[in-house]
Order: sequence, then structure tokens, then C-alpha cells
Amino acid sequence: MMCRIFSACPIGVDADPIFVEADVRDSRNLNIHIVGLPDTATREAKDRLIPALTNSGFALYTGEIVINLGPADVRKEGCLYDLPMAIAILGAMGALPRNALQDVLIIGELALDGEARPVRSALACAETARKQGVKQLIVPCGNGDEASLVEGIEVIEVANLAAAAAHLRGSKPIDPFVPAPIVRSPALGIDFADVKGQVFAKRALEIAAAGSHNILLYGPPGSGKSMLSKRVPSILPSLTNEEFIEVTRIYSCSGTLKREPTALRRRPFRAPHHTASPIAMIGGGTYPRPGEVTLAHKGVLFLDEFPEFPRSVLEVLRQPLEDREVTISRASLQITFPADFTLVAAMNPCPCGWRGDPRKRCHCSFAQVHHYRSRISGPIVDRIDMHVEVPVMSMRAIRKLPPAETSMAIKKRVLRARAVQFRRFQSIQFTNATMQPKQLNKHCVLDEKTADHLEETMERLGYSTRVHDKILRVARTIADLEGESDIREEHIYEALGYRSLDKHARAQYLQEPEGGSR
Repeated sequence: MMCRIFSACPIGVDADPIFVEADVRDSRNLNIHIVGLPDTATREAKDRLIPALTNSGFALYTGEIVINLGPADVRKEGCLYDLPMAIAILGAMGALPRNALQDVLIIGELALDGEARPVRSALACAETARKQGVKQLIVPCGNGDEASLVEGIEVIEVANLAAAAAHLRGSKPIDPFVPAPIVRSPALGIDFADVKGQVFAKRALEIAAAGSHNILLYGPPGSGKSMLSKRVPSILPSLTNEEFIEVTRIYSCSGTLKREPTALRRRPFRAPHHTASPIAMIGGGTYPRPGEVTLAHKGVLFLDEFPEFPRSVLEVLRQPLEDREVTISRASLQITFPADFTLVAAMNPCPCGWRGDPRKRCHCSFAQVHHYRSRISGPIVDRIDMHVEVPVMSMRAIRKLPPAETSMAIKKRVLRARAVQFRRFQSIQFTNATMQPKQLNKHCVLDEKTADHLEETMERLGYSTRVHDKILRVARTIADLEGESDIREEHIYEALGYRSLDKHARAQYLQEPEGGSR
């Protein structure tokens, strides 16, 4: 006899519908064969299914069991097919009514005692079930929270194979899973009030947060670059419902989703070490998984010690910084991962780190500084909207400063600016940093005097067209923070002031002294 049920196959951060077929025939020996392009973990299910079924109280007699995972030309990865395969076997044996298996999608891993264990990609599978018009989704205990984020489908959590079979048989029906009320994320415990001084850098980070602009901080060790960067999430707006579901799907598909109810209620903050590989940064592998740029989607990607990252790692950032997505190509498939993040990078100004320090401790030559900064290619620097110098401050000066502004006060201004952008782009999830040329021409109109000044500066400093557009986007955000409908000349001046690394690079090219020895 043959039985067919529905399941889902995770691919990237989505899932495709598949069907699981089981055929049971008389034979001298009990054998299970799994076909349909299973990977090693899926193929090993045949050694888990027999003890899981027998330990759950189901009698298996001698017979030939063939399980087909279709479509047969799609690679199946992982152990989330254990539970649907076991249910299909029971249906083929006549232990379950077939009509109860026609309108349900099942995923889950099985232990040898029949316990159902949570799997990754439950949210993506739930979205697939809704698209297919399936009424019920059966998942292991622990997957209900994320699966229930999808509206229009009943989620049934099962503790083990026996409970799933009893529910489908109708002898012990299980009520649909009811998610816990949404709990607001607790405070991060870090605040911009912890950082005294550095008013210029704080202003730049406020602009970056308001418009989702990429920013690079550079300065001597101990000036506060890392401390400032790690506080950026405290001034970002909370995730919207759509963003929350999108981010949860990414973490679920990558297998890194935490089970705490508030685990992803705040925006992601990823800070990979500078020894990360290109694949770890961009994603990939035999079965492509999301990398750091995707795990930072709708949040912050913080790269400390920016020039210490291998050149190959920094260069793979070109596409996601420009397109807000990354495409992984393999011989058998092509997957596009979302990568709409805000880059916050930090670096020292020279190899020893002390260039620009008032105590004149730097002895790096011009060639050494040039070599150090050239680790970051021109195309990458071009794609970073703002470059901000963070000077070192003496303890005496810090002690005399008044209490610093809190993150909550800064966040209120950021939220007001984001609200302006929300209305401007008519509810589409755009920020000023992601404006396309058509939107740029519409929302960043300059008067003739301001336009002439910007063009003159562009020619004098050798800026690219990309930099010109980024200056306009930053100026648009500055105007939004000040509640101005038009971009004024002072907004352009301020935006130009956040390209200091370009000016230093030009000074080096002309061999103009910046401090320290040549």
C-alpha cells in the first residue's frame, strides 16, 4: 500500500513544498529505502525510523518500505523529514486514516524513543503551508512560537510520534498552539550616556541611525570607537512586525534562532572577528547558509579593526553594500539572501595606531600609513556613506565634561526622522540610504548655489558619482532630523564634513603632512 503526505524543503531562507511517499510491501526482511536525492542526515533516517516506530508502540512486520521524497530532482537536507516519513509509513500500513493526512503539512526530527525534536526553518515551512492552502502544520514542541507567526494556519505542537499519530487518528486531538503575548525586549544595558565627549562622532552616528547610512570611525586606540559603535542598537527603532518575521525566518533557517520569546525583538547586532572567512561573511557552503551580512539584516554589522580583515573578505561586501542583497551561485542552484544592514566599521589611523594623537607618539612613515590604509580598497570606501574621525581625549578633559545625552533622547530624534521617511516613501520599507536615482532626483533637489558648491567640491576632491549621491542622501537625513522639507546649504556642508577619510587620502596623495613623520 502507498501513502502520500506533504512536507517542506528549506532552500536558503525560504522553503519549497515537497511530498513524502511511503510504499509498504511484503518481504522476508524489514528494509527501508529512501530515494529522492537525500543528503547523509536524511538518508540516516532509515536507522532512526524503525526504533522510533517500535518504541512508540507500533508493530512493524517484515516488509519492504520504500520512501520517496519528491520532487526527486530537489536535494533534501537535514532531519526534518523524520516525522513525515514515519507518519507516511503508518498511513501506508493502514494505522492512520488517509483522509486525515490530505490537508496537513508535517516537519520534525525523531529520536530513537519517538520524541519529536525541533528543527530549523519552521517559520519558512509555515509560510509554505499557507501558500499551499494547507489547514494544519504539525511541528515538534519548541517550533510553535515561530511557526505561529504565520497567520491563517493552525499550528499543532506534538511531543512525540505517538501524540502526532493519536491527533491524526482523532483519538486524542491536540488544540492549536496559542503563542504567548509579545513581550517588549528588555533594555540593552548600554547607553550613549556612558560615553562622555565625542559630540561630533555621536552626531554622525545619530545621522547614520536615522537614515541607515554606513559609517566608518577611525582614531587612536582608546578614543571610544568600539564603545560608540556598540551603542548604535540602543538608538535604532524597534523591528516592525514584517521585519521581525523576516529576521526570525533568517535565524531559523540558519539554525541559530534562540528559543527565548524576546530573542529577536530587537534589531540584530553582528560583530564577526577579523579572522572570519569570505564564506562566513557572505554565506555559502555546499548547502548555502546565510552569512554575517544576512544575519545582520535589518540591523547592524560591526567590523572592528576594519583593515585587519583579509582583503578577500572586505571585497565580498561590495554587492551587499550596494544592492542590499547577496546572490550565492552554485552549479545546481542560485540563492539570493537579503542583506539590508547598516555597516559600522572602526579602524586605527595607522599601523601603530597613534597617528593624530596630541602626544606625538606615532612614528609611522608615509609609506607605512599609505600601505595600511590601502588595505581598504577605493570601491569599499566609496560605498561607505560617512567617515568620521574620533580623536583621543585626555582624562582631565573627560572629567570636566557634563553628563552625556542618553540613548533615549537620541532615539526620539531618530524615530521622528524615520517617521518622515516612512511618509515620504509611502509606507514602503525604504530609508534615505536606500533611495534609488528616481527618488534621489525627486527628494534631494538643491538650489543653484548649493548645487554649484557641491559640484566644485566634487571636482576638487575627485569624488565619484556614487559619493555625490551618498552626500545627497546624508544631507537629506540631516534635513529630516531638523524637520526641514528642503536640503539647505548647511546640510550639504555638514554631509561633506563626514567624508574626512577622502580628504586625508588626497592629502597623502599630494604628500601633504597630517601629523607624525613621513
